[in-house]
Amino acid sequence: MVVADLRRERVMRIDRGVVLLGVGAGVGIVVAAAGLVESRASGALPAGAVARVNGVVVRADDYERSVRALERDRPDGVGDTERRHVLDRMIDEELLVQRALDLGLARQDARVRRDLVASVIDSVVAEHDDVKPSDAELEAFYEREREFFSRPGRLWVREIWCRADTPADAPAAEERARRAAARLRAGEGSIVVRDALGDRELAAPPDGLVPPAKLLDYLGPTVLRAALALEAGGVSEPVRSATGYHVVQVVEREASWLPPRAEVGEEVLAEYRRRNGDRALRAYLDELRARSEIVLR
Repeated sequence: MVVADLRRERVMRIDRGVVLLGVGAGVGIVVAAAGLVESRASGALPAGAVARVNGVVVRADDYERSVRALERDRPDGVGDTERRHVLDRMIDEELLVQRALDLGLARQDARVRRDLVASVIDSVVAEHDDVKPSDAELEAFYEREREFFSRPGRLWVREIWCRADTPADAPAAEERARRAAARLRAGEGSIVVRDALGDRELAAPPDGLVPPAKLLDYLGPTVLRAALALEAGGVSEPVRSATGYHVVQVVEREASWLPPRAEVGEEVLAEYRRRNGDRALRAYLDELRARSEIVLR
């Protein structure tokens, strides 16, 4: 569960930039967390470094990557002045990162913490994003996870809605719904029962087989769950919603079905990689826990 929550945080992250001390130090925090700047002893710059800031070197490959990014936005080329500007910005960023760490912002600012966590997760699972399993491995995974890749069957649902605009209306609406459910179970037609006891819906469910995802738009999640629990011919108990009481009858339903692997090959590969990444992250967290002192209350 923890791993899944962390991965969801990674996927749902929208804003990864954090403004520290009024400038883009959030990017630097992520860079530092990912190991893109490294500590070195004082003295001459080591090979592969372009600058040192308070004992921390800025790596040449990171500098060249930033220059190339600027070149993509400058069709007329990047000169010495622009290259020096890139280096100055990286030095400024490193100074701000160091100051932010001195101030404890990496622990105090929730957004910075999320960026740091996301960067470590990215570094752990990134190698699994491009893994190329064999066809036999994918086939075995697909067969093991047939239920996961199955598609839900379609439903043909009819509904009786008993409106309740106010709490005072609820008892009478619920009583009408219970009577409607009883009459449907006794074999009366849904149209007859609706005309006698129900109210006209603004948008009735389609009169035919449709996927559950489409029914959700007509029934809402609570009523849809009640419908999904029924077999063909089944009638639900009254289901309360914000607008009243609902009784659903399943006229027909199709069983779930499994698409051929050839049709969902990209989905199978993506899920295979995602689960490999989850396992790697779980193992990494277990290793961190094993070598850490953790005291619980």
